[in-house]
Amino acid sequence: MSEPTPNAVVDCGWGRLVFAETFADPAELARFLEEEGPDRRDIAFHVSDPHVLLAQAPQDLFLDPSHTYRLDLTALAPAERPPAGFTVRKVAAAGDTSAINRIYRARNMVPVDPDFLWRHRKDPVLTYLVAEDEGSGAILGTVTGVHHVHAFADPDAGSSLWCLAIDPQAAPPGIGEALVRALAEHFHDAGCATMDLSVMHDNEPAIALYDRLGFERLPMFAVKRRNSINERLFTGSAAVEEALNPYARIIIDEARRRGIHVEILDAQGGFFRLTYGGRTLRCRESLSELTSAVALSICDDKSVTRRLVEDAGVEVPEQIVADEDEGAIAAFLARHGSVVVKPARGEQGRGIAVGLDTAEAVATAVETARRECERVLIESCFEGDDLRLVVIDFRLVAAAIRRPPAIVGDGRATARELIERLSRRRAAATGGESRVPLDGETERTLRAAGFGWDDAIPEGTSVTVRRTANLHTGGTIHDVTGIVHPRLVEAAVAAARAIDIPVCGIDFMVKDAREPDYVFIEANERPGLANHEPQPTAERFVDLLFPLSIPASVRTLRAKRRIAG
Repeated sequence: MSEPTPNAVVDCGWGRLVFAETFADPAELARFLEEEGPDRRDIAFHVSDPHVLLAQAPQDLFLDPSHTYRLDLTALAPAERPPAGFTVRKVAAAGDTSAINRIYRARNMVPVDPDFLWRHRKDPVLTYLVAEDEGSGAILGTVTGVHHVHAFADPDAGSSLWCLAIDPQAAPPGIGEALVRALAEHFHDAGCATMDLSVMHDNEPAIALYDRLGFERLPMFAVKRRNSINERLFTGSAAVEEALNPYARIIIDEARRRGIHVEILDAQGGFFRLTYGGRTLRCRESLSELTSAVALSICDDKSVTRRLVEDAGVEVPEQIVADEDEGAIAAFLARHGSVVVKPARGEQGRGIAVGLDTAEAVATAVETARRECERVLIESCFEGDDLRLVVIDFRLVAAAIRRPPAIVGDGRATARELIERLSRRRAAATGGESRVPLDGETERTLRAAGFGWDDAIPEGTSVTVRRTANLHTGGTIHDVTGIVHPRLVEAAVAAARAIDIPVCGIDFMVKDAREPDYVFIEANERPGLANHEPQPTAERFVDLLFPLSIPASVRTLRAKRRIAG
């Protein structure tokens, strides 16, 4: 049997995969890792004696807290059911590369140069697979494979799986399993005997999947170079940061990338302190000390917010207070056909009911909303899409359509089971932030579609299960920054200026993001900056807090653009 290529390294785009078994000298392996480029993450894989390697550069290297698994490709059992609602294929279109990077960013992974992905789409060493939605053509997930025989003449005929990533907003179940199976079948057909992977020790859903597919644990390890990308893994802060939600973590990661000192004050609450160049600011996610208490109180009361933005020329829906007599409420309902009921104070979509068209439904919704706030508002219902515009420093940074959660039937599972599965996937993808409540609003929406909790949803049938599109109740978000109408941008900025708030999420209802018609819904003083890929929401937020952390060349370029504009 031939010997493997010595000192084998594979450039994967996000960094280099360094095969430790091909290095005779651990000092040489350490030297390779110390040559890691900026904003990259090199991985020494198949390290059998990590203590020896770490001793070569103890200040620069660390033992990755991940497990190594191996699958015998001849022992993979067939799938119980074929994928439903999506197909798995190789990268075939230029648009696939930007979609892959969008998913990488959503998963806090290092993006890859699109040209690199495109050039290597037919590479014998690297294999890129994507899961494509059968209806919309959207890319729902991706995985990368490395053929070890082509990479370094591996005498054991191995292969490995990397960068398994699923769009956190993907609706169909089983995408991860389908991608793993497709890659395993690809390598089996290519003559490989095994497929290895590395998975974080606390990634319980992934480990459960690999166990179910027949992967077995290997006594091999991964070693990495210390850098800002993986800082929490070697500083001991990983355990503390587990309680951080994605909206705090995206800001912390950006701050650390710039060398800004981060002190987590309360991980569960999302509180942290940032320090740079003698300037210190406390934040709760995207709410910082730059937002005044007055602006905060304006956003907290939806009636006050509405009056201020209306005075600034922003279109608002007609509104009454639920304390009006029954006759006034009945007349309001008759005039508008359907209405929205919501608490005057509240967040995360709690207590909001949309599309109510009977007096009984309104009365029930009012009682539900009063559990959140004693004062309840009734508004005219504007049919359309929920548009979130993130305004930072009175400039639009991101615009996204938020869509309500939907389940896709498989012909066997009940609506309740499908909603519970969707909730588990959304919770796993958002650090527990997003779940579909099994409450009266979900039941009402489900029944409007003709189904009950225990009804099996026909295969391939998509059913919307809530009227509201709030992310915390299972909604999904889809970037439209490049196509949003200028009038919507102007209105969002006008609303932010009326409140005088430096960071704000302005919510409109629109017929189409490309058209000028809208109505104002509310302003959020602590908008979630995650899930807006590829827009640089966290970057612009940190720019606002610490303008001197922006490279001088970038500051100069932006100044010139403002003058030219």
